[in-house]
Amino acid sequence: MIFERGHFQSKSINESFVNESLREVKMFSHNKPYSNTNTVFLSHKHSDLKDLQGVMGLLKEYGVKVYIDSMDNKMPKETSGETAKRIKEVIKFCKKFVLLATEKAIESYWCNWELGFGDTHKYIDNIAILPMKEQGTYDHNYKGNEYLQIYPRIDYNKAFTNIHGHYFKEGYYVKKPANKEGTVYITELSEWLKQ
Repeated sequence: MIFERGHFQSKSINESFVNESLREVKMFSHNKPYSNTNTVFLSHKHSDLKDLQGVMGLLKEYGVKVYIDSMDNKMPKETSGETAKRIKEVIKFCKKFVLLATEKAIESYWCNWELGFGDTHKYIDNIAILPMKEQGTYDHNYKGNEYLQIYPRIDYNKAFTNIHGHYFKEGYYVKKPANKEGTVYITELSEWLKQ
């Protein structure tokens, strides 16, 4: 499933959550604990703010702390090598890495660079792609780069029972790419975030 823009709109965060996250990001240091809960580095294109807020709201429901670079006052005013150093520190520190993979993000040099760095430090168990397409378009129109297929992705499943009789309730899951035998493993998003 490729989510449409606006899918997470009902989960949009309120201003108090933004302010709380901003305070926590300002206090962030890779030398001391950010919080006692799991942390997610949320890679995104800054122009995707509305969808970003909805995804932050979803992650907040699972009790994780979300880092987004645009709220970090330790970032230099002008993009530079210091920007890259700071992002590297934070990606290493955060437990999970999620790319909000809109078409704009996929085309972004920064998002691709962050994904590559996240791949080095988080692959395969602590990284996921959240694919997002324009509203009213078909999944086959999504321009997700082929290399994104090697990463686990966040998906939404209706309730089902697999061929082994295991019941999966409706909800968000992290779906790993098929292994050599063609088996696909899924984990509830809430559990994945705790691992």
